[in-house]
Amino acid sequence: MSINPVYKAYLIKFQPLIALFILCLFLSVMSDKFFTVDNGWNVMRQISVNICISVGMTLVVLTSGIDLSVGSVLALCGAVTAGLLKNGIPIHSQNLFIGFSLFGAIVIGIITGTLMGSFNGWTITKFKVPPFVATLAMLTIGRGLTMLWTNGFPISALGSNFAVIGTGWFLGIPVPVWISAIIVVAAIIITTKTALGRYIYAIGGNANAARLSGINIKRITIIVYSIAGALAAIGGIIVTSRLDSAQPNAGISYELDSIAAVVIGGTSLSGGKGTIMGTVLGAIIIGVLNNGLVLLNVSPFWQQVVKGGVILLAVIIDRANTKSEQ
Repeated sequence: MSINPVYKAYLIKFQPLIALFILCLFLSVMSDKFFTVDNGWNVMRQISVNICISVGMTLVVLTSGIDLSVGSVLALCGAVTAGLLKNGIPIHSQNLFIGFSLFGAIVIGIITGTLMGSFNGWTITKFKVPPFVATLAMLTIGRGLTMLWTNGFPISALGSNFAVIGTGWFLGIPVPVWISAIIVVAAIIITTKTALGRYIYAIGGNANAARLSGINIKRITIIVYSIAGALAAIGGIIVTSRLDSAQPNAGISYELDSIAAVVIGGTSLSGGKGTIMGTVLGAIIIGVLNNGLVLLNVSPFWQQVVKGGVILLAVIIDRANTKSEQ
């Protein structure tokens, strides 16, 4: 029995929304704690970090790339921000101490992430290193730098002003949700209303054609990875603020959640196809799934198995959709 092509197109388009509806329906039946206001805000606060990272990951995947380093970038940038805010930079040989305001520490943290992302893009374009390998190397480098910066110990007690970023409220909505919403709106504008957005889709759709049309692929690639690094840094600052502590092992497996959000949201791993709002839906699905597994008292080990299965299923569906379109 064949499905009408029009209905099939709508089904593919609204797959993430249908999956979210079914998941919410299932969890509401299985747990009476799921559909509560407090739990709803808790889910939104948790997914705000993944949305920040996943938006950057979407831009990277749209160019037919991948960034496995976002978790390590998140950890290092959160640690840099916390370290500068609390300890500054003492220069003992000159009997000098450089202190940082809250704004200054945050700016340096974001710049750190931007530079790490830019290094990824430069490595990929300059030396033709596959994105998987280049960002895998940065994952290890970033984790090592985080351990060196923190000496393997958390940096805690960062002050009430810094805590507002991760735990505060504004107009009845958590501050992290505002931050992620601003990033989403900016990303939608970039991908739909600017030349940069058109170039990103063009590179992912057909890099050779994009090059022949005069698009500077190297520059766009570096910009995209720089944005991904900056957004991972913002996610790291939110996590550090929420915990009131920069943990040396922060961000582990965050790259998997972000990739899952991107793929579940309908962005093709082959590049050139996908939307920011699809990624937001994917991040919500991952957040709801994580929250539901906790509410159902599922073992953390089984949680990893379930999430891995969801990622695999999403990739299989993506490949099947791509094949049917061809």
